[in-house]
Amino acid sequence: MSEPFINKVADSGLVTLDLAGFLPENEIVLFDIKEYLFMELILKEKDFRAALTALDVSKYQDKIVGIFCSVDAIIPMWANMLIAAALEPFANAIFFGNENKVREQLLLTAIANLNPEDYREQRIVVKGCGEIPIRESAYIAITQKLRPAVKSIMFGEPCSTVPVYKRKP
Repeated sequence: MSEPFINKVADSGLVTLDLAGFLPENEIVLFDIKEYLFMELILKEKDFRAALTALDVSKYQDKIVGIFCSVDAIIPMWANMLIAAALEPFANAIFFGNENKVREQLLLTAIANLNPEDYREQRIVVKGCGEIPIRESAYIAITQKLRPAVKSIMFGEPCSTVPVYKRKP
């Protein structure tokens, strides 16, 4: 007679955190300043202001917006402020950077808002790979955030982890 199958991972008491799960589901839409530059080099204030006034803001409605410039041009700081002012009533959130940078900022914000007490005395496994690439800064932030409260932090998958931190008894 064979013994029943026991799922030791499920019985281990490990809590798996997939950092990608902290990302909001809102679509990220990019605002490329390049499209508003004269000859893709120069930002003319009067033309830029007129273009923002005529901007179809519907594509930014309830979206997360990343403001960036895909060409090597000098963009004055106030240009980013004008874009943010034009989109703020419509966008869910506005950040500076391309899609990867925006995703990183969203993740760092979510980690900063995390309550470490929700994980008090837990054994945490921070998932190491997934469909959405996660930047190193997020792994550093989650470690800093949880370390004071948890028993241990591991990296990887519950069946194969790398120990990161273990509280001394």
